Amino acid sequence: MTSNPDLYRPCVGVCLFNKSGRVWLGRRYGETGKFSWQFPQGGLDDGESPEFGALRELWEETGVTVANLTPLGHIEDWLYYDYPPGMAKKKGKTFKGQRQLWFAYRFNGSERDVDLTSHGTQEFSEWKWAKFAKTPNSVVPFKRDVYERLVTAFARYADPSA
Repeated sequence: MTSNPDLYRPCVGVCLFNKSGRVWLGRRYGETGKFSWQFPQGGLDDGESPEFGALRELWEETGVTVANLTPLGHIEDWLYYDYPPGMAKKKGKTFKGQRQLWFAYRFNGSERDVDLTSHGTQEFSEWKWAKFAKTPNSVVPFKRDVYERLVTAFARYADPSA
């Protein structure tokens, strides 16, 4: 990847595991098809700590609050991906891609605590609990390497049989 992190938008992401070891996966709003799923993620606000940003993004995109979470761990290093050719210009972005810090939490609430319309613009149209090891096959190809790294880093929080 690049040696200049300023070319990449600073972001955070969350892997949210249920008590059975499955992970929360949302279908991006307005998209269909095999590669329209992802974990909650988004940009860090100026002056915001990564952990606070991760919890904020989780709440904004899923409605899940800290009251229903147990922290499990995080990845210390930034994970990078590049936008596909033309995507940055098409969406008005000034970055080459994203650099992300990832956090893992255990969801201790009930499914009623998930509200995809809890905040502003809706990010996801539907959600499911998925087998963690299979999630890289559900995301857009340019994010796949990041998801494969997540599966390795957070494998201990997932039940492979779930």
